[in-house]
Amino acid sequence: MNGLDWAVLIAYFGVMVAIGVWSHKRVDNVSDFFTAGGKMPWWLSGISHHMSGYSAVMFTGYAGIAYTYGVTSFITWSFPIAIGIAIGARLFAPRINRLRSRLHVASPLEYLKNRYNLKTQQALAWSGMLLKIVDVGAKWAAIATLLSVFTGVSLNQGILITGVITAIYCTIGGLWADALTELGQFIIQLLAGVAMFVAVVAKLGPYGGFFGVWDEPELDGHAKPLVGPYGTVFLLAFLFIKLFEYNGGMLNQAQRYMATANAREAARSAKLSAVLWLVWPLVLFFPMWMSPLLVDAKKPDGSDSYALMTEQLLPHGLLGLVIVGFFSHTMAMCSSDANAIAAVFTRDVAPVLSKRARVWTDHAGLIAARLTTVVFLGLSMAVATQVNSPAFKDIITVVIKWVAGLMGPIAIPMMLGLLRPFRRSGPTAALTSWGLGLVAFWLVNYPIHWNVDGGVPLQYQVSIPLAVSLILYIVIGHIKPEDTPERDALIERINTDDDSAAAVLPTQQEPASPKTVG
Repeated sequence: MNGLDWAVLIAYFGVMVAIGVWSHKRVDNVSDFFTAGGKMPWWLSGISHHMSGYSAVMFTGYAGIAYTYGVTSFITWSFPIAIGIAIGARLFAPRINRLRSRLHVASPLEYLKNRYNLKTQQALAWSGMLLKIVDVGAKWAAIATLLSVFTGVSLNQGILITGVITAIYCTIGGLWADALTELGQFIIQLLAGVAMFVAVVAKLGPYGGFFGVWDEPELDGHAKPLVGPYGTVFLLAFLFIKLFEYNGGMLNQAQRYMATANAREAARSAKLSAVLWLVWPLVLFFPMWMSPLLVDAKKPDGSDSYALMTEQLLPHGLLGLVIVGFFSHTMAMCSSDANAIAAVFTRDVAPVLSKRARVWTDHAGLIAARLTTVVFLGLSMAVATQVNSPAFKDIITVVIKWVAGLMGPIAIPMMLGLLRPFRRSGPTAALTSWGLGLVAFWLVNYPIHWNVDGGVPLQYQVSIPLAVSLILYIVIGHIKPEDTPERDALIERINTDDDSAAAVLPTQQEPASPKTVG
């Protein structure tokens, strides 16, 4: 990097902070901070939903997969995400929006204390928060890894720089700041991604051009859709996981649906995000597929290949823009996660821990939300310093194995609890599926993995916990049905298009109370 690249990077950070300050004027209460008051346009929500699913892991961990295996990086990652969101546009997005518009909640988990009971809500809230700390920690480590390649700063220094900048703008401006910065980040990503695509295509002439290049020995097997550990079982498992994860199971995407004016706008938002996930990653991944022709990765997993290629191919200025694109991915996801977890803590957890939290004024609630955001970011940055340690292994292991494997047991009760066909599944089904799903994750990834020759294949490590949770949730719901008139009425409010259904059940109290139905 030279002075021009640094100027681009510093200007980007300045704009992010300025957006946070401007967004501060639009935040008057907790609803504004966590759900934009339901005033976000569908197209901004859709772009924000799309961007909040990226991070620098794509340019490190998934760049390594693309470097080693080729197009399977798209087939087994962004393609199932696109399909999952497209399904969710009809199945989940409208219902999640009605949580805000009809139940007047500000956290995706807030409705669970009436859908199940307080114990279930707290179990999902605490486990979701802990998982997100690990997830976001991996994202900080990914961007710090890229920053070290370009600037030479240490991993911990990179984590500190990106974390502090993110904390400033998302703490000040809430979800509005997140969405507006993600819009800016999408534009930056568009310019940077096209620049990199063009630079790589320009280098392919000696290799047979855009289509002939696939015959090169360095790309042997790169055109196969499913190779290595990323086979058919992994693809199907990942599709199922992403159906839940990217439609609200990881909380931050649920907020984008809640932020729109109504259920129809939420569905349009999801459809836009699905289209972007289907098309745009192809532009981003193509240079990664070609990287074995152009660079020799220094790391065994190839996670530094994209950064090395960027340094070689792009002139200064454009190099700075691509680096900004790396930051934009990670800061978009981490800031949205921080906002979601702050919502869960202040709306779901704090009122149970403290009587004072149950009667917070708007001002006190905002202070608590902002303080929680800072604490969450600090904890995730601390975890980031432990990535590549014996406990967490490498970045892509954290993202694929830990996050994908643990997300299912948390998301199953939350997401399926919205739907009429699962109204018989109550607190027993929810807690059992959650608890034994976590036990299944531990067994498959550790005791069984250690005692199987060659270890348990990755596709089973991530799919078995979700399958266990899903089966238990459905079966226990039929063996021990716990549907009540109150729970049925709540489900009807979430599932009925006619706004007159809002009169079926009294509005959920604000702030959250520890009293439960059933």
